Amino acid sequence: MTTLYLVRHGETEDNANQIMQGQTPGKLNAKGIKQAEELRDKMLGAKIDAFVSSDLKRSFDTCKIIAKPHGKDVVTTPLLRERDWGDFTGQYIPDLKDREWPDNVESLEKMKSRAHNFITWLKVTFPDQTVFAVGHGIINKAIQSVYFNKPMNEILRMSNAEVRILIL
Repeated sequence: MTTLYLVRHGETEDNANQIMQGQTPGKLNAKGIKQAEELRDKMLGAKIDAFVSSDLKRSFDTCKIIAKPHGKDVVTTPLLRERDWGDFTGQYIPDLKDREWPDNVESLEKMKSRAHNFITWLKVTFPDQTVFAVGHGIINKAIQSVYFNKPMNEILRMSNAEVRILIL
């Protein structure tokens, strides 16, 4: 069985400013770097075989900080990218409350398909290993939705730099 430490990236400038990041690179702010460093310190004694990240900068930078003392490279995958928010990308989140969703927002079905593909890829690529994977809030929710076979609205939101353990 593959053990997955599923993590959300550290806080970004856009998180703090309530901007919908979607698939933009994002940049960790000082708090996000500190969150990653604190998680790195907590994970020092853990046996981790592989580090995987979304190919978006905010996740990669979080993962790189945590992987460094383990002497491991970070493998990136677009399967872990955040939801594509289409025309909502870059918008101030409170302003979106009552707006009609644009047609170019990635559907939940497509995200859950990506989540399923990620889980399959992990089990095939890292059989019987422990993998530390840094993704994003909504895709991590989709991964857990697939894993637990529950609707996404029943999966609790992950905080920045939070870890959840799944046995695949």
